[in-house]
Amino acid sequence: MEKNNPVEAVLGIDTSNYTTSVALTDRNGQILADARRLLPVKEGARGIRQSEAHFLHIKALPELIKEAFSQGSFLLRGTAASSRPRPLEGSYMPVFTAGTAIGASIAQAMGIPYLEFSHQEGHLEAVKRYSDFRDEKELIALHLSGGTCEILQVRSGEISIIGGSRDISFGQLIDRYGVALGLAFPAGAALEGIAEKEMPSSCLSNIKTQGLWFNLSGIENQLMNNLGKEGLATELFERISSLLIQVLKDARKETGMNYILSSGGVSENRIIRQRLQSEFGDRIAFGKPGLSSDNAVGISLLGGKTLWP
Repeated sequence: MEKNNPVEAVLGIDTSNYTTSVALTDRNGQILADARRLLPVKEGARGIRQSEAHFLHIKALPELIKEAFSQGSFLLRGTAASSRPRPLEGSYMPVFTAGTAIGASIAQAMGIPYLEFSHQEGHLEAVKRYSDFRDEKELIALHLSGGTCEILQVRSGEISIIGGSRDISFGQLIDRYGVALGLAFPAGAALEGIAEKEMPSSCLSNIKTQGLWFNLSGIENQLMNNLGKEGLATELFERISSLLIQVLKDARKETGMNYILSSGGVSENRIIRQRLQSEFGDRIAFGKPGLSSDNAVGISLLGGKTLWP
């Protein structure tokens, strides 16, 4: 990009519990910059405290913003940040105040608009914007991340939770098992690599459902009781895939909706993607590589949709 021809852009900031993210997009939805950093987790730990995550976000954001703006010459038209986990009253996590503080400060200093969205809305927009369902008003959506395991109904931008896990998330289940095996946190990618090389075991029961809801603590106990058995990782992802296929079929019948968006870091798992793609074909959309996991691209895009209808 020529320095004397700056591109109009919106800055997006997302500060989830495990990733600091900064992105720039233009009025056409083109990604101009996408800078991220995983927060460091101590060896053997299964997570990170909110207070420590907040500190690490504040430390990382100036460097990531500098990295993003080094990608070209930009005329900043607005800033947007994720301010809460979900678009629901009372939804709150302290880590998001790191991003809102920086985003609001930049906007105030430059005299440009500042906008806030939820982390969940950002996840869905990052997938939807680049999918064949971009203009669909009614969708079923999966939000499968480190701390979230939800089946969502989206109608004209309104998001409702209609199913999911009543206890831990798929991400927590995978990470707890991976850490117990001695893998580094987050353990999803490493566990996937193990699973792709093994035949599935036969140690795990099917995960039972109650409508569109289910519990995962039972299968967690089975994993820990059979720790180290060959093929267990493969079977775990197969059980998760089978469960998702079942609840998505039921959700389609219950809502009358045909199209499915799959978002969140767990939905980047290749085994799960292949099973769901095989079952639902062109009725399901996954994010471009890297856009299902935590990122600020969706937040930037939402800011752009507000500023440039």
